[in-house]
Amino acid sequence: MMDTIEQLIKTLTEDDTKLRPAPHPFMQSLKWIVAAAAYLAIALVFSGLRPDIMHVIENKWFIVELVALFGIFVATSVSSSLLAFPDLHQKRIITFAPIPMFALFLLVIFFAWSADNLPAFLPEHTYECTYCIMIVSLLPAIWTFYSLRKYASIHYRLAGGLALLSASSIGALWLRLYEVNDSIIHVVEWHYLPMLVVGFIGLWLGEIILKW
Repeated sequence: MMDTIEQLIKTLTEDDTKLRPAPHPFMQSLKWIVAAAAYLAIALVFSGLRPDIMHVIENKWFIVELVALFGIFVATSVSSSLLAFPDLHQKRIITFAPIPMFALFLLVIFFAWSADNLPAFLPEHTYECTYCIMIVSLLPAIWTFYSLRKYASIHYRLAGGLALLSASSIGALWLRLYEVNDSIIHVVEWHYLPMLVVGFIGLWLGEIILKW
């Protein structure tokens, strides 16, 4: 038995295989952000911007909404990359960044709804928006989970949930820039609430895909 253990130790110490260090979580999240920005730009090139884009950007709450939504994407991306490490890369506080971003986003939506004194007409379609967001979010979700799979995260549920929230944020950004729709009620019901549902699904997928 002792000979076997000594032989194992000798084999491990003589192994010249060089392990490639994991990238810093901030660099990993930056890669996701840059890739997602390029993906979003390409998607908009193929789909086109909403025809009233020059008019709608005059609405300050629309711009603030987009900025806050992008903030959610950045915060969830950074948090997901940190959750890939067992010790959260000793940046536990930054891991909670999505919480204040979601609070800010809710505040923005509230003010946008309050400023809509003459509520915009509800579009005739409903679940189609959710379907489109999921389709556009699919590729970002795949590459994020693929990246996280390379790590040995012990926070796999939360990492999976935030990864899907990050991906669905890209889909939601695309749809707000593509769809001619100014109904806050519709946007909340068929754009943003489904994002939360997707996040809960990510908790389940994280346990299946990211657990080692």
